Amino acid sequence: MKEKFQELKKRVSEVYAINSASAVLSWDQQVNMPPGGAGARAASLSALEELSHAKFTDPGNGRLIAELYDWAQGLGEDSFEAGYLRALKRDHEKAVKLPPELVGEFSRAVSEAVNAWTKAREDSDFKAFAPHLRKVLDLNLRKAEALGYKNSPYDALLDLYEPGATRAELEPVLGKLAGGLKPVIKKIAARAGSVSNALVLGDFDESAQMDLVNDIVQKLGYDFSRGRQDRSAHPFTTDFSVDDVRITTRTQKDYLPMAIFGSAHECGHALYGQGTPKEFDFTPLAGGASQGMHESQSRFWENIVARSLPFCRWLLPLLRERFPGRFDKASPELLYSAVNRSAPSMIRVEADEVTYNLHILLRFEMEIALLEGKLKVQDAPELWNSKMKDFFGIAPKNSAEGILQDIHWAYGMIGYFPTYTIGNLISAQLAAGLDKDRPGWRELPAKGDFAPILSWLRARVHVHGRKYLPGRLLEKEFGEGVKVEPFLDYIKAKYSALYGFKP
Repeated sequence: MKEKFQELKKRVSEVYAINSASAVLSWDQQVNMPPGGAGARAASLSALEELSHAKFTDPGNGRLIAELYDWAQGLGEDSFEAGYLRALKRDHEKAVKLPPELVGEFSRAVSEAVNAWTKAREDSDFKAFAPHLRKVLDLNLRKAEALGYKNSPYDALLDLYEPGATRAELEPVLGKLAGGLKPVIKKIAARAGSVSNALVLGDFDESAQMDLVNDIVQKLGYDFSRGRQDRSAHPFTTDFSVDDVRITTRTQKDYLPMAIFGSAHECGHALYGQGTPKEFDFTPLAGGASQGMHESQSRFWENIVARSLPFCRWLLPLLRERFPGRFDKASPELLYSAVNRSAPSMIRVEADEVTYNLHILLRFEMEIALLEGKLKVQDAPELWNSKMKDFFGIAPKNSAEGILQDIHWAYGMIGYFPTYTIGNLISAQLAAGLDKDRPGWRELPAKGDFAPILSWLRARVHVHGRKYLPGRLLEKEFGEGVKVEPFLDYIKAKYSALYGFKP
């Protein structure tokens, strides 16, 4: 059996090598590629996707998986072989359901949509992007039908990012979360003038911003010998391998938090990738247990760590160094209040911790309406604006700050957005776990000492890669599944203190 397992590993590693090459082209498309290269790049990516899919779904792989699965599980749930076969079997069963022509068509459509979205966002022109969104929706519906589902096509798509999750399970979670957040939002609104973010508004040199965020992510633990940080229209992280995990950020001249927290967010993803055991490279075990678990890492570093008062104590001297004269009279407490100001915002990635999840609820509801045909693409901007008014009391002035702000739909990622909320919930549970295991950890950022925090995450989360489904991982390491209460408790405690009201 060991010889057959080695044969399977060799076959599968070739697929992941192709996927890595494809990822390089996708990264380059967003970071370096000239606009004129869009057509050729779409053809290249489509060819690689079809080749990868064909090699992965080769009947020989299916036979080896069937022969090896029970043997591998007999070695114990925690063994490399057992985890490898569990993850591979899940991926293979999905892949064989997707026709090769659909895989190629999807890849071409996404590549074209990303380029169209980039220009449409620059021009705030939803009509230019609408045909691509229609195509992406159609292809996602075809994908859902091919994969199969019991109740909703959304379930099949959500399962690609959060294995086992369903729309029916998510709706009450999102409802409970929104119900718990709305009273907090109301209390903050009554005291809106008590917190200002003027300190982080103004004219901040964008080259200095890049120098700053490079310093920050390196200190958090990001290894620049195995990665790099660039700018892109929408921040993202790409894992080419355990030893090549790249991140991007977005700078905004008049709003400093965009770069700081965008980089901290992507750094969280990258730390997860760089923390994957070396033996998992080019195997089904590389990567996170789910996208929700991945987002728990990014949201943990972005919010629970980087938006904390101790972190602001460490950050302030760096700001004074990079932006002379701008922060000389500022205190850590003033910086802390500025970066945690809560107010309705147009842009999801700029949203504060209190209002952020309502942005996700908006997208969740719109995705379902689009998939079920209850909402036509041409009417989507109007509904978006209406929901923004209902949820936040504000409406976008244009499509760029409205429906075109996120790249996810251009990427074909229908069903991804809820993983951000799942990640937020898990991040609070991780913080509670750290409180138990390493009391006093919350003060470490004040000294720029992030290593103990990262080592704990490596030992409790990163080391497992995709060996377990997210629910099983949480159960094994923390004895519980995803919960709403720890996040609500965290929000109420933090913002009642910041705004001066009873939690």
